[in-house]
Amino acid sequence: MAGAASPGRGRGGMSEQRRHRLRLEISREAARLFWAHGVDGTSGDQIADAVGLSTRTIWRHFRSKESCAEPIVTQSVAWEMTTLREWPPHLSLEEHFEERSRRFASEADPLETADIGLGVRMIRLGDTEPAIRTAWLMACDQLEREMAEIVATRLGLAVGDLEVRLHAAAASASLRVINEYIGAALLDGVDPREFADSPARIARAVRRATAGAVGDPVVPSAGAGAGPGAGGPRPGPGSAGPNGDGVG
Repeated sequence: MAGAASPGRGRGGMSEQRRHRLRLEISREAARLFWAHGVDGTSGDQIADAVGLSTRTIWRHFRSKESCAEPIVTQSVAWEMTTLREWPPHLSLEEHFEERSRRFASEADPLETADIGLGVRMIRLGDTEPAIRTAWLMACDQLEREMAEIVATRLGLAVGDLEVRLHAAAASASLRVINEYIGAALLDGVDPREFADSPARIARAVRRATAGAVGDPVVPSAGAGAGPGAGGPRPGPGSAGPNGDGVG
């Protein structure tokens, strides 16, 4: 149809991928300015100058200067969300996070690492800047939605099931607290080597938050295909109890 936007393109003919990159670039510069000068000490014009764009273009992509922090804050937990999304059934959460952490350490590019650092600074800034805190909580809400999908798949339940929603809320809240705790410690000068066990901390937190329901490998149940509800996954051998110690 004449005049119709091509797939993947938004207003003005800009592809969603390009729009995402531009928003992230703006967010990086805004985060640097917010950290250096505070939100009140930073203007839309300064953000535009730092990126090399017009102020009008900034407002085309963001509703306010504070909202410019949202993409970089979301980026700071993008690795966790991707890692959880790609968690294979046959691995425990500890095994999966450990493997992905090693891969990230060897494959992450400097820009990706820098983005995480900026995100950590924005999370810390959220302690005193309500608008930045809102951006962080929005990212955590997305993490909870992702977690619900993961929990539902691993427990063989519907996403809207109350048990799934409670586990997802508890697990995502524990991840939020860990991110805040470790980020604040690093910004306060704690040696990063103190957190070399972060993958294990994350896994333990998820297990505790879900009373051991989430964290183990899962295998198809013996009655798979025998009828409604029979084909869902179940925890594999060595399932953790409430304390994550294998005691039911």
